[in-house]
Amino acid sequence: MTLTPLDIHNKEFSKGFRGYDEDEVNEFLDQIIKDYEQIIREKKELEEKLNAQTERLGHFTNIEETLNKSIVVAQEAAEDVKGNAQKEAKIILKEAEKNADRIVNESLSKARKIALEIEELKKQAKVFRTRLKMLIEAQLDLLKSDDWDHLMEFDIDATDLKVADLKVLEEDL
Repeated sequence: MTLTPLDIHNKEFSKGFRGYDEDEVNEFLDQIIKDYEQIIREKKELEEKLNAQTERLGHFTNIEETLNKSIVVAQEAAEDVKGNAQKEAKIILKEAEKNADRIVNESLSKARKIALEIEELKKQAKVFRTRLKMLIEAQLDLLKSDDWDHLMEFDIDATDLKVADLKVLEEDL
């Protein structure tokens, strides 16, 4: 049975010949010593448990702080990566737009050049057609002329021909 402060306070010792009964007082003191030793041991054990729990709590608090710092660092890194990616995307987009503008301008320039070449070829084809038509018409006129009929009328004996006759024939042609 453990003593409570109330037990100690209410304890009355019987009076003997020379005051309190010494054995009874000693027995009571032994009980108090025993109870206090037990309380001190329990207190020490509880303090050790408390210290261990405090250390664990400190360890977990450190882990929590480290994790929170890691999360903050990761968020900052993610924001940096995101910001850099957006910057790179803008740069790539601007370069693509410049290249697109350059390609469009080059294409327009080539298209204009080709259109001019086509116009020039059309003019050349028209001139060629006109010249060919004139040449063909001249050849047709030549074929239609009476000179061909006139040549067919000549009866020439190859043995009777002289150099002077050949000159006359050449003049007729």
